[in-house]
Amino acid sequence: MQLQISLSMLLLSFFLTSPTLFTTAAQSKPQDLLRSSCVHSRYPRLCLRTLSHYPGPANTPLDMARAALRVSLAHTRRTSKFLHTLSKGGAAAMSKRQRSALRDCTEQISDSVDQLRRSLDELQHLRAETFRWQMSNAQTWVSAALTDGDTCLDGFAGNARPDLKRRVTDVARVTSNALYMINRLGQSRTGKSKPRPKPKHRPDSLKELN
Repeated sequence: MQLQISLSMLLLSFFLTSPTLFTTAAQSKPQDLLRSSCVHSRYPRLCLRTLSHYPGPANTPLDMARAALRVSLAHTRRTSKFLHTLSKGGAAAMSKRQRSALRDCTEQISDSVDQLRRSLDELQHLRAETFRWQMSNAQTWVSAALTDGDTCLDGFAGNARPDLKRRVTDVARVTSNALYMINRLGQSRTGKSKPRPKPKHRPDSLKELN
């Protein structure tokens, strides 16, 4: 009897001093959702990297779509700020055509910020009676943001600065993943369990960077 009591006390002590067991159990569901959400995205490794440590809840497809949009919006805002700074301080060394392309690109990425912000706002205020309409709006705006990035690089006719091209490409990739998450959310709410194929949008100007 004394041996059994001692063993029980030992096991109790082990569980109380091993919080990782409880933490692992608590985190398994969000981590499983993250992996299942990212695996079919256009850029799965980027998806995992940008969303795995993102603050906030990640327990539902809606949580994942909102998080992916916030990541896309943050990256796009940083790129927009970079372009505005470049327009003021780095355009002098560019050709006339490049300066024109930079002005257009700055405007297009600024438009992307607005489109992504509107999409996120739509997902923040979803209602059952207008769900399909709101999802259609979000998908349209995020698709437009993707097109803006493609058009931006096209304007440079292959002569964009490497740092500019890298930033716009990054924006296109996280935005493509966000669009996938929104599409996945739409399917989860309509009762479809099969994930939608990866978004077909893949700008030709980005292929060589994959």
